[in-house]
Amino acid sequence: MSLDTHLDQLKERHATLESRITEEDQRPRPDSGTLTRLKLEKLRLKEEMERLRARPG
Repeated sequence: MSLDTHLDQLKERHATLESRITEEDQRPRPDSGTLTRLKLEKLRLKEEMERLRARPG
């Protein structure tokens, strides 16, 4: 898998998580545990994307 393809997949997952976070946050009683888990996963993906972009090559 090429670097660009992998980055595109990570971007898609990141966007999906953003949507899920927004949906959960707009519920009458958002689940704080779910929000925390989703936000941590989103941050992990962001860090992975940044690491891959910074890689020489």
